[in-house]
Amino acid sequence: MPPSYKSLFELPDDVTYLNAAAQSPLLKTSHAAGLDGLNRKYQPWAFDATQPQLEAERLRGLFGGLIGATADDIAIVGSTAYAIATAARNLDLGSGQAVVVLEQQFPSDYYVWRQLADEQAARLVIVARPDNGDWTTAVLETLNRNTAIAALPPCLWTDGGTLDLVAIGHRCRELGVALVVDATQAVGAMPLDVNEIQPDFLACSAYKWLLGPYTLGFLYAAPHRQSGTPLEFHHWNHGNLTAVGTPIPYADDLSPGARRYDMGERNNLINLPIAIAGLEQVTEWTPAMIQETLSELTAIGAEQARKRGWRVPPDAHRVGHIIGVTPPGGLPGDLLAKLANERVFTSQRGDGLRISPYLYNEADDIARLFEVLDGLLA
Repeated sequence: MPPSYKSLFELPDDVTYLNAAAQSPLLKTSHAAGLDGLNRKYQPWAFDATQPQLEAERLRGLFGGLIGATADDIAIVGSTAYAIATAARNLDLGSGQAVVVLEQQFPSDYYVWRQLADEQAARLVIVARPDNGDWTTAVLETLNRNTAIAALPPCLWTDGGTLDLVAIGHRCRELGVALVVDATQAVGAMPLDVNEIQPDFLACSAYKWLLGPYTLGFLYAAPHRQSGTPLEFHHWNHGNLTAVGTPIPYADDLSPGARRYDMGERNNLINLPIAIAGLEQVTEWTPAMIQETLSELTAIGAEQARKRGWRVPPDAHRVGHIIGVTPPGGLPGDLLAKLANERVFTSQRGDGLRISPYLYNEADDIARLFEVLDGLLA
């Protein structure tokens, strides 16, 4: 692994950080951009008030470029939950119809569908974890003409189990099912193209694989979903704005494209420059290169886990940047704290350990994790 990658982050030599799927560290450039943004808020009379709007458009374009979309297709939101709630508000669900989700799906892409199903006297259908790890076949066998919405990720957040959303998207269109994708654990870490998947909506938070700040995310809306109703009504999602002043009289029309779904206070002086710096770097590296590199590291993790008799998702049914490994009998409740005492950081998800490296990691980091685990679990 080229050492220059690690040098772009502020990672002490004694820290083994394998937890990008929970919270990525910021790049040094992002940290500097955030400090500049903080200074704008510190002295708000001194900065150009037109810049945040330009930064928002730059950010839309960068995110859109990662998923094969345009800036017009992207809304800037505060979280995945906000984006999923926006999608739910703009989809039809009739009494007795079904919303399909996965077992152990991330809460931000579960609660809103449970609530919507309850409100509409509809059904929430939960696809059980398949014994062979083949989530795609399990989902395809579940979808039918009574399904109204499929709310699915490209990969499971707990262990990296993967879904073929291109095949699932094709089946959804055959059945007239709306497809909503939570791509937080995928965009930036692996190639993903909305032109191939053709989702109705796609949500993504910035603080994981996009190397961005917390409380910032994105919502892709397909062209046929860009005339819906936003969660909020404010200055920045009305009209085709060219100025920072509030127009008098008030604009009658919502903003064009997916901009109508923007959150209020979109023009965050601190978060926007942080996110731009992160997305520029991810774009330069490319998700394909990131996926290829991280796949080598998780393959080492899989090998080490199998040597110890741990359960590992089948290689054919997992992504390359996340892997869940589970020892017989599960993990002790205090394991993460003990790992942290050894300056090793990862996540426990269910009864397994989730390993999620990044470009600042090397093979030695995986070896270090299992060396420490051997000592703690002996």
